[in-house]
Amino acid sequence: MAEMKGPTKAEPAAPAESPEGDRRGLLEHSREFLDFFWDIAKPQQETRLQATEKLLEYLRTRPSGSEMKYALKRLITGLGVGRETARPCYSVALAQLLQSFEDIPLCSILSQIQEKYSLQTVNKAMMRPSLFANLFGVLALFQSGRLVKDQEALIKSVKLLKTLSYHQNHLQGQPMKALVDILSEVPESIFQEILPKVLKSDLKVILSSPKQLEVFLLAQQRVPAKLDSLMGSINLFSEENIPSLVNILKVAASSTKKENKLPSVALKLLHLALKENKFSVFWKEVLEEGVMKKPCWPSSYMCFRLLGESLPLLSEKQLQLAMRGDLIRHFGEHMVTSKPQNLFKFIPEISTYVCTFLEGCQDEPKRQVAMMVAFTSITNQGLPVMPTFWRVTRFLNTEALQSYVAWLRDMFLQPDLDSLVDFSTANQKRAQDASFNVPERSVFRLRKWIIHRLVSLVDHLHLEKDDALVEQIARFCLFHAFFKTKKPTPQIPETKQHFSFPLDDRTRGFIIGAFFSLLQTLSVKFRQTPDMPESGKPWTHRLVHLADLLLNHSRNVAIVTPFTTQQRQAWDQMMTTLKELEACSSETRAVAFQHLLLLVGLHLFKSPAESCDVLDDIQTCIKKSIAQNPRRSRSRAKASQEPEWVEVMVEILLSLLAQPSNLMRQVVRNVFGNVCFHLTPRGLQLILAVLNPEAQEDDNVVVTDDTDEKQPEPGEEEDSESEDSKNLASEAESVDSEDGEESEEEDRDKDVDPGFRQQLMDVLKAGNALGGVDNEDEEELGDEAMMALDQNLASLFAEQKLRIQARNEEKNKVQKEKKLRRDFQIRVLDLVEVMVTKQPEHPLILQLLEPLLNMIQHSMRSKSSTKQEQDFLHKTARIFMHHLCRARHYCHEVAPFAEALHAQVERLVQQAGNQADASVALYYFNASLYLLRVLRGNTTKRHQDDQKLQGADTATEPNNSEDQPASCLNLAFVTRVYSAALESLLTKRNSPLTVPMFLSLFSRYPVICKNLLPILVQHVAGPSRPRHQAQACLLLQKALSARELRVCFEDPEWEQLIGQVLGRVTQTLQTLGEAQSKGEHQRELSTLELLNTVFKIINHEKLSMDLTALLGTLQSKQQKLQQSLQQGNHSSGSNRLYDLYWQSMRMLGVQRPKSEKKNAKNIPSDTQNTISMKRKKKGFLPETKKRKKLKSKGATPEKDATSGQNAVTEDATPSAPGQDQPPSTGKRKRKRRRANTPSQVNGTPVAKSPAPNNPTLSPSTPAKTPKLQKKKEELSQVNGVAPVSPIEPEGEKHHEKALVAKKIIRKSPQSALTQKRARRSLVSRSPSLLQSGVKKRRVARRKVQTP
Repeated sequence: MAEMKGPTKAEPAAPAESPEGDRRGLLEHSREFLDFFWDIAKPQQETRLQATEKLLEYLRTRPSGSEMKYALKRLITGLGVGRETARPCYSVALAQLLQSFEDIPLCSILSQIQEKYSLQTVNKAMMRPSLFANLFGVLALFQSGRLVKDQEALIKSVKLLKTLSYHQNHLQGQPMKALVDILSEVPESIFQEILPKVLKSDLKVILSSPKQLEVFLLAQQRVPAKLDSLMGSINLFSEENIPSLVNILKVAASSTKKENKLPSVALKLLHLALKENKFSVFWKEVLEEGVMKKPCWPSSYMCFRLLGESLPLLSEKQLQLAMRGDLIRHFGEHMVTSKPQNLFKFIPEISTYVCTFLEGCQDEPKRQVAMMVAFTSITNQGLPVMPTFWRVTRFLNTEALQSYVAWLRDMFLQPDLDSLVDFSTANQKRAQDASFNVPERSVFRLRKWIIHRLVSLVDHLHLEKDDALVEQIARFCLFHAFFKTKKPTPQIPETKQHFSFPLDDRTRGFIIGAFFSLLQTLSVKFRQTPDMPESGKPWTHRLVHLADLLLNHSRNVAIVTPFTTQQRQAWDQMMTTLKELEACSSETRAVAFQHLLLLVGLHLFKSPAESCDVLDDIQTCIKKSIAQNPRRSRSRAKASQEPEWVEVMVEILLSLLAQPSNLMRQVVRNVFGNVCFHLTPRGLQLILAVLNPEAQEDDNVVVTDDTDEKQPEPGEEEDSESEDSKNLASEAESVDSEDGEESEEEDRDKDVDPGFRQQLMDVLKAGNALGGVDNEDEEELGDEAMMALDQNLASLFAEQKLRIQARNEEKNKVQKEKKLRRDFQIRVLDLVEVMVTKQPEHPLILQLLEPLLNMIQHSMRSKSSTKQEQDFLHKTARIFMHHLCRARHYCHEVAPFAEALHAQVERLVQQAGNQADASVALYYFNASLYLLRVLRGNTTKRHQDDQKLQGADTATEPNNSEDQPASCLNLAFVTRVYSAALESLLTKRNSPLTVPMFLSLFSRYPVICKNLLPILVQHVAGPSRPRHQAQACLLLQKALSARELRVCFEDPEWEQLIGQVLGRVTQTLQTLGEAQSKGEHQRELSTLELLNTVFKIINHEKLSMDLTALLGTLQSKQQKLQQSLQQGNHSSGSNRLYDLYWQSMRMLGVQRPKSEKKNAKNIPSDTQNTISMKRKKKGFLPETKKRKKLKSKGATPEKDATSGQNAVTEDATPSAPGQDQPPSTGKRKRKRRRANTPSQVNGTPVAKSPAPNNPTLSPSTPAKTPKLQKKKEELSQVNGVAPVSPIEPEGEKHHEKALVAKKIIRKSPQSALTQKRARRSLVSRSPSLLQSGVKKRRVARRKVQTP
């Protein structure tokens, strides 16, 4: 508000400029125009831009009116408002305004700004806003684009900025920054004229601040002749100026610390150094020896960014100077020692600089290679600091990439440590360990990095363009992993490669691991395609043939681990089998076997002894599988106990899964998917034996962990690899050393056993160190005794420490074995998943149910919450639920073992009932439902006669058995099983079975549901617990509502069932309103919900039922319900219970009296307060005013003309229908009143309008549900006729009363809203038993609106 009132208060001070007519016009400005200025200062950018555009559009229609003058004053005032975030907004708006209206002189705007915010007359409190107002005013003139064209305004703005530059406390360097931006765009002629005014000839002043130096550099760039005439020749990089330049760069780095960008003055100094051929002086003396002498992180980041910006500008010689100095060593030390959060913030930034450089020199492969070699040569004791997965290589062209790979290969073979930019961190220098400084260690670290770098390069290559390069890398890794050169030969280029440092076993182990990692990458990234040429075979195939070629050149090449005769025979036989498989390569099974053979054959070089036997077994299985007819039936195969090769293949696949290799895991999945069709029960048991949670120690499969093989020997690489991290974290460890010692003491105290305590006591007694009453006067121990005691104690504690250490090692070993075993089981689950998805109709699938359930049960009972255990449980549950129980296809050949399946169903249901956790019981119950689906079977016409299959009783109706030829379900047996389970649910205090389980059973198998309904009806009433009765009511309600169940019943049976349900419900309702516990209250709710469902069924199917006893029971409970509601018993659900009660009464024809609804609003409740607050927000009147208004209309208590009975309460009495009375406020008020506690009302049953030729209902005759009286009843309720007593015949006068009431309603003086609410309340009071949804209520509303 202060911003809007500012201009209006300032206008009367200048009466000459603001006459009476202008003032009157200003006051007549629209609200829309004034809101523009408020929106301009809002923080949302879209709002500001839209407000500025709308303001400009508004002013274009009135360019010469008072609005333009007001807008300029308002925007100028906004430049100095107290809110700092609003000043730039007004500045941008003013710039847009000046850009759109070029006839406005800039000098006048600048004068108005200086006049309003004069720096000479402003007080101290307003100094800061005035300074910013002048600054943003000049920026607005500059951003309009007109300042550089107006020389007078430009000179005034420059002078103002020079004046503002002296106020460093408030503006810091912003005026000089704005001055540099302005001068960089002005013409040279104007620049020459302004230069003496903005730049002093004193060099000390120029070197005093970064902005002054930046103005000097800008002048030297644009007007060097004028600068020379003004200051003469200046050598900025002279020896005496270097300290000043260093200070300026440090100040500039600190000023841009939060912005994370390179200061412009540093980049301009770099350009000047390159222009004057002073790059070496600038880089060596200013940066490396000046700024980096005592580096801080802002200065370091500035130098790193300057290095990245300089890369495209440097020549090859200058690049060598920049990439081999102290700055690049400091960069490498930062990469090693900085914390991860800082490291990962800067790696993308330096990668962006390198990518920009590589993209800019695509035609210069030498520069690209020089850049990659320079960054790779930054090493920390031989280990390059850049990551092996650095993805900037994707910008290298083909020639540069080949050259880079060749350089890496040469460095691997003959490491040139002198060419590296090597460094050691401060902690490494402090350690001064002689074993860390030997060349062999640096060579090992370098080779380890290079081999992983070569493998990671393959991820960025494409097969079409870099096939030859990939082959070079693969051949290089294969040859040096498993072979060595005996004699060079031109046929094998790798034999010409010599090592300057011999290749040790540790390095060769890393090469072997990298080789198989390369196989994984090649198998995933470069897959064989149909259009691939003949030479484009899988990479494993190419590498196997290369290995065979190397084996055949025994004169020139020797294998590192020589093959025995048996191993060589296995290899040759494998090559023969591969040729046979290539002949039938069109079959997927042959391709899978080929991949398995190739991979196991390559593993023969890694572990010959183990892979040889596996290779022989695989070839035997392959030959048997090829010789066997794949179309032979299972029965014939079972009779001959074939094929046994499948069991052998399963054992082989399990042993291969024990290896932690993702490639092997994929190949095993692929092979098993092609052989699982032939799986035998014994083969399946081999898989399940691994997954059995009980057999923890009897595993026949040894799980290997290659991480142990990769671990270096003690004291060598392990110490070297962890030395850096230990040194870097030494400070953090020293901070937490005390806490660590305390925790170690606690751990030691936990491990103290009574034996150690006894030993300690014996040692102390032997040394007379324990004092007592008898030896108080004895002398202290001598020195020799104390020394002997110390030695004994030291030896005792050393032994205890060794015992604790051995105990901890044993514990860690057990945990590691358990982790490896669980990881192996997760991989074995892949076979189960493949079996379930590939062969869902296999009979052996049924044998997976109980083992999977045991695994789930064991995992959920275990206390472990590690990620590995959770992954195992989730994967098992996913296989069981999604791939097995919810599969579209399942086994159909179940007739031979149908009896066993029935026994399994019984066992699963019993186990579900015996579980302690309901979540585990759900899995068992779902398994039984899956077996039911299998036993029921599936036919080819199931989609046509699905209803017949669901509604037919296969056990009791043999005529329908012909429609289900595949069904083996014994309905009587299954019914007995699930009846016992349902009895358990409805009788046990804590049953793991739940209502949703049986709802799922009922929805899938309505025939079983039909047989279980008598149990539910029995438990609706009786001696059962209230909670069980509520569950029975809920199950019965959902079951009766199912459409599939109705098909299973004949009409007489269905009507008899409904009658039985009504009888049991009537018996339960005898205790309605007497609930004392939560279970009893829930029983009452469920009973009424069931009753309403039964009423809907009766109405929908037009059944004839005797409801007299039920009506009497409900009427007798009205008083108790009202008392319970008023007393607040179970208030959380009492309103719901009361609503359900009146819903049932309304369906029986008893209308909820109007007086009760009116009185309900007077009882406060939380629901009423909540709803009333919501309605107040929508614009409704408060409840107090509504009550006053209603009372003013004179609603007096009268007798009800229809029922002849008086209302109990005095506050809310139903008026006669013919008199003027306040109408109902509609559904919203009715809902709110139901939430309150109403008074006692004598509810009177209202008879429905009888159909013609039907006798009138009376208490003496049984109450029958009406069939054809819905329309008349709705019409009578809508027209406002009072409810008719069931003992009073209505006859033909009903229509006349309706017409009279209709006329009275039309003539009553009510507003449109009140009439609408009245119509809604009348419609809502019609009996819901005769209504059929929202659609018919809408029809009733339209009837009311019809004149």
